[in-house]
Amino acid sequence: MADGSNVPESRIVISATRRNFALQSLFFQNGCFVVISEDGPRIGALSVSIGAAGGKVNTAKIIPSKYDSIFINTISEKVSSMLNGICLVSLHSKTPLELDDMKAIMEGIMNIVGSRKDSGR
Repeated sequence: MADGSNVPESRIVISATRRNFALQSLFFQNGCFVVISEDGPRIGALSVSIGAAGGKVNTAKIIPSKYDSIFINTISEKVSSMLNGICLVSLHSKTPLELDDMKAIMEGIMNIVGSRKDSGR
């Protein structure tokens, strides 16, 4: 698209536990793809959600998470409902996430999605 709406966006999040996570997102007209990886670009567990009529969300685990399956599903479901579309989320972490890690990641993703929605793209 010529309007730049599908230009990848990247951010680094450092949690209170001093772990570094790269957040990468790619938006499309009907949804987005979000990649979360710790200490370098890697593909990890994969979950996909689609927003359905009436505010319901359907989710499928494509590649199960070794540590944080509820968290990856939560991200996928929340973003798909915000965008009213499809959201694929990949998460790679070296060890199980702590609550502070999850908060930092979720805040970073909500900032990306929120700024995307506010800009009308």
